[in-house]
Amino acid sequence: MIKLAPSILASNMMHIENEIRIFERMNVPYIHIDIMDGLFVPNFSFGTSAIENLRRNTSLVLDVHLMAYDPIKHISTFCKCGADIISFHLEATSKPDKAIECIKEYGKKACITLNPATDAELIFPYLDRLDQVLIMGVVPGFGGQELIVGTLDKIKKIKNYIKEHGLSTDIEIDGGVNASNIRSVLKAGANVIVVGSYIYKDYRIEDNINKIYGVFKEFEK
Repeated sequence: MIKLAPSILASNMMHIENEIRIFERMNVPYIHIDIMDGLFVPNFSFGTSAIENLRRNTSLVLDVHLMAYDPIKHISTFCKCGADIISFHLEATSKPDKAIECIKEYGKKACITLNPATDAELIFPYLDRLDQVLIMGVVPGFGGQELIVGTLDKIKKIKNYIKEHGLSTDIEIDGGVNASNIRSVLKAGANVIVVGSYIYKDYRIEDNINKIYGVFKEFEK
C-alpha cells in the first residue's frame, strides 16, 4: 500500500492546525516530523512539545525522524510524547540493535534511516526486525533540495532483498520528491513517500496532494 507522509518541516507553523485538518480530510495517513539536533545535521527543528501538541490534536500516524547522534538517548522521550514510528540514522549510532530494541519495548514501529552515501547492503542485517527503512533522497538537514538519482538504485536493492527474504518492511523515501519524479520512486520500490516543499508550493496544499494522489492511482492500476 502506498502512503503519503507530508513533512511538516516545510509547513507554515502559523497555520499548522489548518494544515493537519486538510491532511485528515484528504485521508493522508502519516505526518513526517524531522527532529534535528544541530550536530548530526547543522540545523535545529522540532522538540517534544511539538510532538505532544500534534498527538493531542490528531490521530494521524506520527512518523518521527531522529536526525540526532546517539539516538538511544532520545527514543524513550519521543515514544512517550506520542510518536508512532521512530526512525534513527544508521550513521548516528554504534548500537543499532539496541536502538531497535528500545523502540520495540515501547510498542512503536522501528525504522532505520540511510544517508545518500551509505551503502544499501548495510541495512540488510536489520531488515527482519524493522517495520520500515527510510532512504534519504537528499543530504539531510535542509529542505528544498533535488532528489539524488542514485537513490533509486538503493531502493531497488533493498526492495529486492525484502522480496527475496519474504519480508514486509516498508520502504520510505525522504527528500526531493515531487509530482514529476514520484513515478520513478514508486517504480523503484518505495511505498511510503515523504513530500515536503512540493506539498506546500504556492500554499495550494489540496491541489498538490491531489496531483500526488493522481500518480498513486495511476501506479496502482
